[in-house]
Amino acid sequence: MDERPIAIQLKNVSKTYALFTSERQRAKTILLGRKPAVIQRATNNFSLTIYNGESVAFFGPNGAGKSTLLKMITGVAYPTEGSIRVNGRVSALLELQAGFDGEMTGRENIFFRGEILGVPQKEIKALEKEIIDFSELGQYIDQPVRTYSSGMKARLGFAINASVKPDILIVDEALSVGDSRFSAKCQKKINEVLGNGATFLFVTHSVQQAKAFCKRGVVMHRGTVLFDGPVEDAAAFYQKMIGKK
Repeated sequence: MDERPIAIQLKNVSKTYALFTSERQRAKTILLGRKPAVIQRATNNFSLTIYNGESVAFFGPNGAGKSTLLKMITGVAYPTEGSIRVNGRVSALLELQAGFDGEMTGRENIFFRGEILGVPQKEIKALEKEIIDFSELGQYIDQPVRTYSSGMKARLGFAINASVKPDILIVDEALSVGDSRFSAKCQKKINEVLGNGATFLFVTHSVQQAKAFCKRGVVMHRGTVLFDGPVEDAAAFYQKMIGKK
């Protein structure tokens, strides 16, 4: 029995969504208590244990349930069945442009997002300059976020989430932030976070990036685990599954 401290544990987790053909059908289902026409199962009796300090890459075609899994771990979504236990502060780079108040300045949003992440104001204040410098927004940091380009919002989002010293860092295809120089800077930052002992979950279609960051790989398909093992073996399994050499 592995006695390492557990960072994340999922037991028999299933997540289903009701699909509707129209808003009228949705209203009838809610008001009349009817069953929806289609039930989509995003994860199916999913069990997984991730230990402190592990770096795990998740592979799978679109619709495999990878993003749903991460959303449940971060608390954005909840399982229909089963249980999820998470130990430690989670910082998730899922949708870097989400979670901002457009009328607030970038600087104000640093504190706003920090509060959402559960980071004490004193700690965010100490990290404020580091976050601003990393984002490279300069004078725009004091302009309303609604005036930002999508790239500017993504850079600020990454700077905040990667700087709050998370116990668990979750990244969903978010390493292509800005140009190649800034993307390399983001990858260096992630390596810094991992060097501090954080647990890392990485959803990607890039086998090379997965191998660069992770030691363990999980291949998903239709909400279940097909393979769980060393990242090199997982990558080979995934490439064979999708027909790539």
